[in-house]
Amino acid sequence: MPEADNNQLDDHNEITELSARILALLGLVTKRFDSDENESSWQWFAQHASNPLIVDLLRESTTTALRVLNAIGRLEPANGITISEQFHIPKGTVSKITRRLVAKDLITQESLPNNKKEIFFRLTPLGKELFEVHCAFDEQMERGFLRFLQRYNADELRLLTRVLHDATEASFLTLGLQAPSQPEKKGDD
Repeated sequence: MPEADNNQLDDHNEITELSARILALLGLVTKRFDSDENESSWQWFAQHASNPLIVDLLRESTTTALRVLNAIGRLEPANGITISEQFHIPKGTVSKITRRLVAKDLITQESLPNNKKEIFFRLTPLGKELFEVHCAFDEQMERGFLRFLQRYNADELRLLTRVLHDATEASFLTLGLQAPSQPEKKGDD
């Protein structure tokens, strides 16, 4: 077997091994954020929330509910359509979550006197407190993540940026249906 074919096979094998490692590491990163990191998150919330009810509300909130609350806090007063469009949350989901947030006294809803159909949402004092603590947490996490990224040089960050950008546009399901690629064989020149 010519040396070029061996090199291509070695490259293909290395790519296969590295791809498997990347998948495993992505799983570990996800698991870490769902477990150990979560406990320190709750400790951070407990230390930074003046109201112990805030920590309980955060524990029982879904990520999407916090996104809707965040949207209302940033856009206030906000209607469901604006939340849906600007934060890419389905309208039905916004409607369902806002009902829950009203029931928990985190937001209020009001309609215009001349248009009862259009409903606007505002944070209650409790909702504002939760919003502010959650924003402070997000800012702390962002600072930590930026410090983490400082260990890499510009070339490494450009590659990571490219990979993450490509991942946002890829359909892994469709790609998974395609036949696996084989190393290209070059003709004997």
